[in-house]
Amino acid sequence: MTTNTGVLTRPQAISFGGEENPYALYARLRRQGPVSHMCLPDGGEFWLVTRYADAKEALTDQRLSKDPNLVGDRWRATVAQPTDGEDASLVRHLLNVDPPDHTRLRRLVHKGFTPRRIEALRGRIQEITDGLLGELETAEGPVDLLDAFAFKLPVTVICELLGVPLADVDDIHHWSTALSTLVADEEGHARVAEAAGQLGEYLAELVEHKADHPGDDLISALIEARDEGQRLSHGELTAMAFLMLIGGHETTVHLIGNGMLSLMRHPDQMELLLNDPSLITSAIEEFLRYEGSVEVATWRFAKEDLDFDGVVVPAGAPVLVSLASAGRDPERFEDPDTFDITRGDAGHLVFGHGMHYCLGAPLARMEGQIAVGSLVRRFPGIRLAVPARELRWREGLLIRGLYELPVHLR
Repeated sequence: MTTNTGVLTRPQAISFGGEENPYALYARLRRQGPVSHMCLPDGGEFWLVTRYADAKEALTDQRLSKDPNLVGDRWRATVAQPTDGEDASLVRHLLNVDPPDHTRLRRLVHKGFTPRRIEALRGRIQEITDGLLGELETAEGPVDLLDAFAFKLPVTVICELLGVPLADVDDIHHWSTALSTLVADEEGHARVAEAAGQLGEYLAELVEHKADHPGDDLISALIEARDEGQRLSHGELTAMAFLMLIGGHETTVHLIGNGMLSLMRHPDQMELLLNDPSLITSAIEEFLRYEGSVEVATWRFAKEDLDFDGVVVPAGAPVLVSLASAGRDPERFEDPDTFDITRGDAGHLVFGHGMHYCLGAPLARMEGQIAVGSLVRRFPGIRLAVPARELRWREGLLIRGLYELPVHLR
């Protein structure tokens, strides 16, 4: 990409969510060009990167900032992120800051969120999974796999990891759902703001409690983390707890849900996994590529005019990178619309790329492998309880997932 100047094009409408198959649109956008001028249902304009090579480059381009304060007035309503006050402190986490703040925060967070700490969870994840599968053994008739299994496993794991009381899971589920739902009216924005405020207040109080009563949990470890004499502030701790709590379970819920849906819609692939359980590792990567739980990366903002192969993104404009489209790009993946758990290609971008690569990727992969592997072994006859076309996909900017996944277990 080279800097240039140019004239704005007329934006194309995109809804993000509610569609069984958004990939036809992504294919058309990839053919049109490397970046497309788009608008949300409420009219907010932005630019969408859809090709794999451009997406990978954009995720590391230092001229695309994560700081919402850089967005111009013309685009501010699109991103709907607070830039000052208490609400803004909640979004000042790793995904929304640039170096040097990002470098300092990631180094401090990594001191608590270590590979050893994650690997130590393996036995506990299997224990939780086995308990949930045991509960499903007694189920009669169709069950909602999302509610009964895919949600309960990752939310239990992340709450135990962070030190969040399990008694508060219902409130967390409510706040998380509100925050990950796309809204296009004032009433919807008010619901999101209310959920953000309530969750922010809850986490701020939890951080204060952990500071006075530390335990063997990640929030306590982050409070104690030091790097060259620096520590995370109370606001930074609250923002990181917010990111880990929401990001640490929402994406994994739909990794499990979308993956199981893909298996049930492709019985030949289910049979392959049943006959060779070692395929679970490559199966999880194919789940992420083919029907990943993160449709687009979080907002970026052009620090200057950017030229994507002749298509100019103006300075100050919001930019989204479509991870879902990148995963179906035929220039990168052979026969990309075919679901193949033997593909063995972990080159998808669902966990990001570069300095913003997801710290929780090893945990998500571990949970997905244990959850899906254990589920299909326990219930090899699992199948959809309704036609796939009747399933409802969530409306949401970031998360690609279902509202419910009704299945027959036997």
